[in-house]
Amino acid sequence: MTAAERTLVFWVPDWPIQAFLRDQEEAPDPAIALIAQHRVVACSPAARVEGVRIGLREREAQSRCPSLVVHTHDPELDLRRFAPVAAELERLVPGVEVRRPGLCAMRARGPARYYGSEEQAANALISLAIELGLPDAGVGIADGLFAAEQAVRETTNSALVASPSERVRIVPPGNSAAFLSPLPVSRVTSESFATLLVGLGIRTLGALAALPEEAVQQRFGTEGVAAHRRARAADPSNSDKAQPRVPAREFSAEIAFEPPVDTAEQLGFACSALAEQFVAGFIAEHLVCTALRVELTDDIGAHHEREWLHPRHFTAADTVGRIRWQAAAIARASERTGAGITHVRVTPTHTDHAAAHEPGLWNNEPDARVHHHLSRVQSRLGHTGVGTIELAGGRLLAERQRFVPWGTTRAQKPSHRTSAAAPWPGAIIGPTPARFFLSPSPQSFLMVRGTLCTSTPKISSPLLLADCG
Repeated sequence: MTAAERTLVFWVPDWPIQAFLRDQEEAPDPAIALIAQHRVVACSPAARVEGVRIGLREREAQSRCPSLVVHTHDPELDLRRFAPVAAELERLVPGVEVRRPGLCAMRARGPARYYGSEEQAANALISLAIELGLPDAGVGIADGLFAAEQAVRETTNSALVASPSERVRIVPPGNSAAFLSPLPVSRVTSESFATLLVGLGIRTLGALAALPEEAVQQRFGTEGVAAHRRARAADPSNSDKAQPRVPAREFSAEIAFEPPVDTAEQLGFACSALAEQFVAGFIAEHLVCTALRVELTDDIGAHHEREWLHPRHFTAADTVGRIRWQAAAIARASERTGAGITHVRVTPTHTDHAAAHEPGLWNNEPDARVHHHLSRVQSRLGHTGVGTIELAGGRLLAERQRFVPWGTTRAQKPSHRTSAAAPWPGAIIGPTPARFFLSPSPQSFLMVRGTLCTSTPKISSPLLLADCG
């Protein structure tokens, strides 16, 4: 079994905490914990000193640290804040894989040859981290991705790990298996599998690596073989290799106007080329846009933003129509005092493969002629001039109807209130009667032996009658 390739890992400790602090304007509290599903997912160093750990329940964490300030964890904030950091890393070292916000991996061979050695490549990344305001960032280099991740988290001095600087940990080639040997098996696999191994007396990665691979495969299957190869630092699979990401193409399109454009019709005409450019970008990548965000900026700096959805996908004409409708809505607003629009930006918020929107053998989409004529009528009457009715929640029949403008669709994740399956408190509980009478039929009520009975003269309908005994 050949050794795994040399891998470099860039790690920012407690990145969820740092992303949260970067998003705050006020002075941060020293002891902070981020909570998800009533458990700690990240905590600050001050909270860690008081005994707070990841995985603790919220109440237990607060009992250990009475001054702990808890906030809800927002994974989207972590991604959004780390995106500029990853972009700067890609400018310095191409071929970066973002494992998760705060942790990146890359192949060490290219940076080592460019900067002269692995140590100089690591120092270059540390210098960049300091420029980005991340003085706690660290770099680990070892054979394989798993060993590099463990190296960058190493805090104790070891003869098997070289530390040319405070935040750089380098495991020399061929020493990764010995470096991993004293680590617990919980580092390499899931909690349930680690508990099983500990129950069998296999407590360290060295003990796991000493087992024959064939025996591990027969006893534990593919999960055991993957853990065994990582413990040996000899995993040839892609799971232990850095997979450089393909930089995402920027599909946003924008245009500036000088002087400002006042009317919605003029703005729509001026944005025709912008819409063509916006849609052409998707066609080149075999994609379609099903949701977009239009941002309009006034000459006085007022920002107007709205997201538009489409039941199929946006064309250039559809994009121009949304820009015009949004500009018309701003013109009717009483709070607008500017002379016109100076900047337009269109950004896709949801894309899909074009093949998924090709018509099938039996096309069930609206006829192209119907869509064309209704869109023409809508362009004259406005966005809400033409629409359809959908079911929604409510008590009365009028509340169950929801007007949807033509060419749009409901949100991708409709709320429970706006869904057709929402509660209908005023509904008649089934089963419904099989037959209804246009005119009321005569009824008579008799009391027989203390039991109220209902009789209907000569009715041949399947009505449910009470049993008179």
